[in-house]
Amino acid sequence: MKISEIFYSIQGEGILNGVPSAFVRTTGCNLRCVFCDSPQTSWNPEGETFSLDQIVVKTNLFNTNHVVITGGEPFLHHDLNDLCIKYKELGYHITLETAGTIFQKVQCNLLSISPKLSNSTPHHRENGKYKLRHDEIRLQPDVVRKLMDISDYQLKFVIDSPKDTTEVREFLKSLGKIEKSKVLLMPQGITREDLDKKSKWLVELCKEEGFRYCPRLHIDLYGNTLGT
Repeated sequence: MKISEIFYSIQGEGILNGVPSAFVRTTGCNLRCVFCDSPQTSWNPEGETFSLDQIVVKTNLFNTNHVVITGGEPFLHHDLNDLCIKYKELGYHITLETAGTIFQKVQCNLLSISPKLSNSTPHHRENGKYKLRHDEIRLQPDVVRKLMDISDYQLKFVIDSPKDTTEVREFLKSLGKIEKSKVLLMPQGITREDLDKKSKWLVELCKEEGFRYCPRLHIDLYGNTLGT
């Protein structure tokens, strides 16, 4: 499996916010989000190829039984479930992060599904080279419904402006009945200042809608840096 980085930090997003976790960041992505905070896994993919056993050995060095497999897009890797099985046999709590555009039947404890809204579309970056393809695949409600059926889940949406919540509501309708406590709205930004500007009005929107507010704790603590 091609890996961008393996590191130990705290979970900065979602319902497990603050939990010390081993992170396995795969490289390669089928989307090109304009605000991507890990371009080394999408716009400019880089990394090393490791065997699954090598990956597990590296994460076993960390003082945690929580592992987060992230990306990039982990579901691009055909041996993803094989890695999950290895972690499951060792008693790890497994979180898988995905944009929800590709289905694989996997064994995990939590699927963190982050469907991409229109605010992610790269209209101008690289002269709009990836715009059409990105928009064609970024929302896949059928895939998301199938993923929700195989594991506990959270639905995490990146919010850039108040109008984005209209898209969130429309997408949720396409999924059927959803527990609002599993819907997380996260401010878009890679600096504490950007997040602070958006958090105030986003918290109020979450209160109005009954959704969960999702801070980015790792940005607040470390900034947007590798290995955090």
